[in-house]
Amino acid sequence: MVPRSPPRSPRRAAIDLLARREHSFAELEHKLGPRFEAQTLAEALNALRAEGLQSDARFALSFVRQRMLRGMGPARIRSELRQRGVSGADARHALKAVPDAEGTSWPDLARSAQLKKFGTLELGDARQRARVGRFLEQRGFSAVQDAEVI
Repeated sequence: MVPRSPPRSPRRAAIDLLARREHSFAELEHKLGPRFEAQTLAEALNALRAEGLQSDARFALSFVRQRMLRGMGPARIRSELRQRGVSGADARHALKAVPDAEGTSWPDLARSAQLKKFGTLELGDARQRARVGRFLEQRGFSAVQDAEVI
């Protein structure tokens, strides 16, 4: 196999990354920043955004769907989106749109995560309920969603 030479332009490098999966604008800046001059990189990424090849809203929808399928809750997903530089508006839209499109709700997902981990919805003592509650909170489900499950 012939080794690949590094892309000569920030645009090409960004397109190579976007061809594999969606990336947020901040992720692309972080990944490509050490390899390219800041001004050149910013111009290339802004051009990709203007052309519709890079979209934080599209990234957020994809990211929420992926994390939701892993059994993560909205609080944890929102935090991870914030770490990846996605705006609050894009995150809120994705967190509302994806479960609706998938035909499910966050309490249903919390129930599913609990069943997968503990095998039952039957909870005996307060100690078991606390254990399930901690698990669901760590996964990013709110106390309201936990209360509907526990």
